[in-house]
Amino acid sequence: MYYVDLVLNGLIFGCMYALMAVGLTLVYGLLRILHISHAAVYAFGAFITVIVANATGSIALGMLVAIVSSAIFGAAIYRLLYQPLLSFPPYVPMIASVGLLIFMEDSFRIVFGEQGLTFTRNPYPTQIYNLFGLTINVIQIAMIVATAVCLTALILFTTKTRVGIAWRATVSNPKIATSFGVNAIQVRYLNFLTGSGLAALAGALIALLNNYVEPTMGFVVSYKALAIIVLGGLGSVRGTLIASFALGLVESFGTILVGKYLDRDALAFLFLIIVLLVRPQGLTGARAS
Repeated sequence: MYYVDLVLNGLIFGCMYALMAVGLTLVYGLLRILHISHAAVYAFGAFITVIVANATGSIALGMLVAIVSSAIFGAAIYRLLYQPLLSFPPYVPMIASVGLLIFMEDSFRIVFGEQGLTFTRNPYPTQIYNLFGLTINVIQIAMIVATAVCLTALILFTTKTRVGIAWRATVSNPKIATSFGVNAIQVRYLNFLTGSGLAALAGALIALLNNYVEPTMGFVVSYKALAIIVLGGLGSVRGTLIASFALGLVESFGTILVGKYLDRDALAFLFLIIVLLVRPQGLTGARAS
């Protein structure tokens, strides 16, 4: 059961990485921009969850407000930051995105302090269950269920609805999709709204799991998410999901096997280097979702 616990822990972190990295993949697939400031949306969602939950006593309300406000924040990033820069080389919006992430981290530090925030209102979910000898708490269950529901809904939306199919067509070939009457601007806003909402959900769930949020919580996660979309084949949602759970499992087992030599974050980038040496095209070898 010890190894099963490690697998469970890896899958839980894989869920967080998947929710976070899918938004990055969607943006890259559509605009070919490395959306580094996506990590600021992730941290923003975590802070909003804690603030609203502490003010109202409702964690569910905190998460809902975080998802909605973060989705709007993400759309604003596109409109105010990226849209004016789309005519420039891709490195220009990427540099602007890095600048926004640093600005947001400093803003969080100024507003909330170096020490961050914790949940102070009850009830805080602490229930622990024993399933077939496997110990799991209610927050871990929520992470797995929420990820499964959200990603399944996203897949069904993009494969079974006219809007979703138009979205995929725009990602695959914007010029042809536009010639068939697809509104590329609306698709871009939908892209940022969806990806930012998923990032906020990931931030909210990590805030619950750790009972703690701090200003720099998105910094390392941003680079891990970039590693994930590279591992998955740039622009491939399927590859991103595979890479997310693979990274979670590598970190989980690696911290036990070589944790005294390398920390969790170093393991993630070592995994990236090894995979890219063997498969430069990524785990799936795909570049389109």
